[in-house]
Amino acid sequence: MRRAAVVLLACLAGCGGGDKLTSAPPSAPRQLTLTSPDFPANGAIPARFSCDGDKARPTLRFAGVPAGAAELALIVVDPDAGGFVHWTVYGLPSETRTLGATGLPPGGREGENSTGANGWTPPCPPSGTHRYEFRLYSLGRASGLDAGAKPDDVIAAVRASAGASGLLVGRYEHR
Repeated sequence: MRRAAVVLLACLAGCGGGDKLTSAPPSAPRQLTLTSPDFPANGAIPARFSCDGDKARPTLRFAGVPAGAAELALIVVDPDAGGFVHWTVYGLPSETRTLGATGLPPGGREGENSTGANGWTPPCPPSGTHRYEFRLYSLGRASGLDAGAKPDDVIAAVRASAGASGLLVGRYEHR
């Protein structure tokens, strides 16, 4: 019984308890490049970026943003936890090419994640290895979202004007 309670609490803390995506992240006609110097595509996310470490957020790099983009938006989701949202960022200036481990560029805003808080929440799967999808979008018009927007509101704004997207997948297994 005690083990079941611990597993339930770990799941609620790291992969549940708040709003999850109710629809799949949108696609877009053009391709962006999204990379991280902290982990390779489809590779392991280092523990320092998880609940087992410093809970830091990885640095991300962007390329291929089309001319005329109004803003960039980022959505990080764990599809293996039913669409648990780890982070949404929007209002990023279209000339942004790096999102560092701390802070946001002027105009950037963070939305609510699935824990109910604003900002980054690190990988913390209750069991097994989970995938973390970092999805970058260029938007043809400004999202108009205020800080703290709900995940589904971010998805709706992206779906309404995404002109290009990029995907970076990392994997993490809770220790």
